[in-house]
Amino acid sequence: MNSFNCRGEAPALCNLCPRLVEYRETNASAEPNWFNGAVPSFGPQDARLLIVGLAPGRMGANRTGRPFTGDYAGDLLYATLSEFGFARGTYGARIDDGFELVDCMVSNAVRCAPPENKPTTAEINQCRQFLTARIACLPNLKVIVALGRIAHDQTLKSLGLPQSTYPFGHGNRHLLAEGPCLYDSYHCSRYNTNTRRLTAQMFQDVFRAIRAELA
Repeated sequence: MNSFNCRGEAPALCNLCPRLVEYRETNASAEPNWFNGAVPSFGPQDARLLIVGLAPGRMGANRTGRPFTGDYAGDLLYATLSEFGFARGTYGARIDDGFELVDCMVSNAVRCAPPENKPTTAEINQCRQFLTARIACLPNLKVIVALGRIAHDQTLKSLGLPQSTYPFGHGNRHLLAEGPCLYDSYHCSRYNTNTRRLTAQMFQDVFRAIRAELA
């Protein structure tokens, strides 16, 4: 980690969205040993690659406190990052597994777990300030990967760019007017892989292209 001093994370007990606070408190009451908070980004501050997901899953990052850790989406994401040299160590689906990211950071468009994995438009908009700050806090950033349309739209809005100019589509590569290059992928959720909307090969192809770009 370098000496770049910046805050790009929401407070753990963020209170900006009443519905998400209520959901967090319900989860904390039922599972007091879980993380149950706004999940911070994972990875080094000097990363050239930022991956933006949707939001923490109740049984995944909301439980463990690390993005994509503890659910199926993390299994596919972190295996793919390891394959293309963006991670080291063995991913054990828990925060103390010693797994590390290399030249890569993983974050979310919404930092607190939403009911049924569906944040509202108001919650997405309210949380955008943290993604904007996170992007600004990565001084070496060259590439952003948006996992899904919401992450794509949030990224463009965080950069002050029009969505109509940069349409979402799996495998799309956007040379932005300002800021880093943006790649799109369908989200690596179990639903998308079970329905074959996204295959492991399709996902790997996106990161193969990114690896070549950052070579």
